[in-house]
Amino acid sequence: MSQQLINHSPDLKRLRDEGYEIEVNGGHLLVHHIPFLDHNTQLRFGSLVSTLSLSNDEKTTTPDNHVISFIGENPCDMNGVAISAIQHDNTRRPLNGDIIVDRSFSNKPLSGYPNYYEKVKRYADIISAPAKFLFSEVTEKTFEVIPDNDNQTVFQYIDTNSSRANIEIINSKLGGQRIAIIGLGGTGAYILDQVAKTPVAEINLFDGDCFDQHNAFRSPGAVSVDELRSNPRKVGYFKEIYSNMHRFIVEHDYYVTKENILELARMDYVFVCVDRNPVRKLITDYLSEIGVSFSDVGLGVNIVDDKLTGAVRVTSSTKAKKDHLPLRIFSGEADNNDYSTNIQIAELNALNAVLAILKWKKQSGFYVDLENEFHSSYSIGVSKIFNEDVAV
Repeated sequence: MSQQLINHSPDLKRLRDEGYEIEVNGGHLLVHHIPFLDHNTQLRFGSLVSTLSLSNDEKTTTPDNHVISFIGENPCDMNGVAISAIQHDNTRRPLNGDIIVDRSFSNKPLSGYPNYYEKVKRYADIISAPAKFLFSEVTEKTFEVIPDNDNQTVFQYIDTNSSRANIEIINSKLGGQRIAIIGLGGTGAYILDQVAKTPVAEINLFDGDCFDQHNAFRSPGAVSVDELRSNPRKVGYFKEIYSNMHRFIVEHDYYVTKENILELARMDYVFVCVDRNPVRKLITDYLSEIGVSFSDVGLGVNIVDDKLTGAVRVTSSTKAKKDHLPLRIFSGEADNNDYSTNIQIAELNALNAVLAILKWKKQSGFYVDLENEFHSSYSIGVSKIFNEDVAV
């Protein structure tokens, strides 16, 4: 993938063709073997590291900023004094699992850098000039070819959003997880939309229903008339869409029952998005018994004076916190829930999904969790979120 990106990007290709040792690692561009002087005016070599902005998986676009990171000691002038004109931040920090930078530099042209060739060349010239003066034979243009490790990930293309935001390390906390989403009628589809953008190892979709016309009005995206006429299965329809981004989506074109519920034992986290309480109770009881963490979502919507009122709920559980479940999840069906009849509410489905995603990410260490609640509900009428069942 990285060599294809270099070949199709004129700025990266020019860097390589002129002899710079360039490498693409995730959403970062690395340029190795940059000569510089240390504080003892000894010759050293470091690497420039820049975030990558891509217009697609085969071509770069204008750099998102002028700052560049550096792996190595602080480059100095011929007197052993750090080059002050480019000083920015001398904090050592990881960018992802492979890259740890020692500092960053800032040197901004009036109009910014138009491409990566100009950006890399400018910093390389500034950093290496003192070294080249004292060591005339030294050069950063070695024509050394960096092997293409292909940077294979769960995504079909590079996640430049995480690299631009400098959250690759935090994002990696979600990696390796096997996720199950049970039910894709509304909220489950929005949960899939969010999970597919994370580096989880596997996304398992469970639903035995067809994608019908009413589903189109409470799911993400816009299905065509021709697709509806083909009467697609839900799991097949959503797998086809989200496989454009995530490589490892597994379809289970059937409902979860007591005969096949053992399949959930291999999951790391389960989103329960079903609208029948007996099925919800069956699944959550089993997950609680075997210690698999989950979030169960639900909507309660009623008509009052020709307006809708109600709440959006997320009830979560882990191996360490499950004593609250008997008070939150019941096997009986509610008679006064208008949502179970014919009300289509995409925004509540989306909100329910986002609240469940936030809780999952908090439990994964992605977000700070100061409340540590395991049951939260958003009340529509007063526009408030109520947190309960706090773990001590």
